[in-house]
Amino acid sequence: MPALKAKCANLQITLILQMPTNKKVLPELLYPNLPYKIVGLCFDVHNEVGSYAREKQYAGAVEKRLKNENISHKREYHINDSGNIVDFLIEEKVLLELKTVRALARLHFNQIQNYLQQSEIKLGLLINFSDKFLRPKRILRSNK
Repeated sequence: MPALKAKCANLQITLILQMPTNKKVLPELLYPNLPYKIVGLCFDVHNEVGSYAREKQYAGAVEKRLKNENISHKREYHINDSGNIVDFLIEEKVLLELKTVRALARLHFNQIQNYLQQSEIKLGLLINFSDKFLRPKRILRSNK
């Protein structure tokens, strides 16, 4: 940000110029608290188990923490009659898909978007436990 400075004896004055900005109001987050809790649990699991376990081990540890926190969930939830199975449906609001791959690819994002479309759930979380640092992805159902 540009600033104008003026010195007067021992007094220094800095005037900061305000830049015009687009003051667009951001929409509120969808279910702000629930995904925050879920991601926190996943960080705990990642810290405990590490990044070299199998997907089933992570799912078991996540489920244990969900139960301990009394968060309603369904593991390996069958989406309608599509034959697709998502790792977790949490409080009938959020789909949680766990991965243990070297890097997330477009097909993983497409997979959870497909699950969101079929289930009519609005929010999905995609988490790859194989990363050294956990980077949860928050995915909203598109309006196709």
